[in-house]
Amino acid sequence: MLPLAGKQRPPRPISWDEREKLLSELPAHLREMALFVLNTGVRDDVVCNLKWDWELPIPELGISVFETPAENVKGRRMTKLVVCNSVAQSVIERARNAHPTHVFAMQWRHHPLGPIRTMNISAWQSARKRAGLPDLHVHDLRHTTGMLLREAGVAQVTIRDILWHSGSTITDHYTTGQIKELHAALEKITTPSNKWNKSIQSLRAEAAARRQNGVNS
Repeated sequence: MLPLAGKQRPPRPISWDEREKLLSELPAHLREMALFVLNTGVRDDVVCNLKWDWELPIPELGISVFETPAENVKGRRMTKLVVCNSVAQSVIERARNAHPTHVFAMQWRHHPLGPIRTMNISAWQSARKRAGLPDLHVHDLRHTTGMLLREAGVAQVTIRDILWHSGSTITDHYTTGQIKELHAALEKITTPSNKWNKSIQSLRAEAAARRQNGVNS
């Protein structure tokens, strides 16, 4: 096997304060996408390709799930479900009827409203710098979801299903009870907790800033 080119960057989940700074700096279309990722844990390519045809409303819970085709799932082996909590569902409702096929779209210069191919565009890069998070990756939003679920005491097997880490679950095996379980878990991360949830990367950044300012830690 060939050696890895360079050193892989560790995950960088963000705190609630950092999240609010980032969201306040993002333009509306990226802010809605980021909010959706933070509340569902989906990957960048899934949120960019999310289509109305995938939506399955669940009136009993007041939310929707999106049945994601295998070709849009990493590994391309099986379909997966995106389960919305109340915050993610509010994002969906604000986007409804804006574009005929895709949930998330934007007005491109000299082009009609169209899908967004990636969140990592110049507007994202500029916003993260203004928020004081110059090295933040879109994928770190997904890591943040995982961190918050773990902090909320959600079972590891449930976290795996939400983040699609489990290779044994296919859409046909989901039950109403399991969807309720995933929804209940995601509802636990809709509001800030009183718990201290800084990542090691946040602590390093704060320590570096203190050293730069000549303040003893």
